[in-house]
Amino acid sequence: MAKLVKILAGLVIVAFDVVAGILGYKAEASENQEKQQTQWLFESCNKPSHEAFVFGLAAATLLGIAHVLANLLGGCSVCTTDDIRKATPIKQLSIACLVFTWIIFAVGLGMLVVGTKANHKSRTSCGFIHHNYLSIGGILCFVHALFSVAYYVAASQNLA
Repeated sequence: MAKLVKILAGLVIVAFDVVAGILGYKAEASENQEKQQTQWLFESCNKPSHEAFVFGLAAATLLGIAHVLANLLGGCSVCTTDDIRKATPIKQLSIACLVFTWIIFAVGLGMLVVGTKANHKSRTSCGFIHHNYLSIGGILCFVHALFSVAYYVAASQNLA
């Protein structure tokens, strides 16, 4: 029964991350459907897209929930650098995955927030070259799923 709960928890984490990634892509597609006006050679003005705002906000929220779940369910059993040096290889793997998960979460959430903020209804953004923040954030959601599950599996092996 405990093994089934662990598998189900891992699938829930992956599901949240995958849905967040898909919503990031949908937000980017919604943003690209809005009309763009080119003022200079490289500068363009975009009208905000409410649909992109909603999709981006949902993607950022789901990424946050997936990250919190992975960290709560995986736990952390490292207190000092001496513990890391003396740790078993599986424990070192879980620590490395934890660090990568936090980095990917920070960058991915930042991308989704910047892309979502650009689509807030109270502003029209003008600037140089569109950077596809929402789609990059969506890609990082998928990468977050991989490292979160790797961390969860390695950490749960550690606890067994």
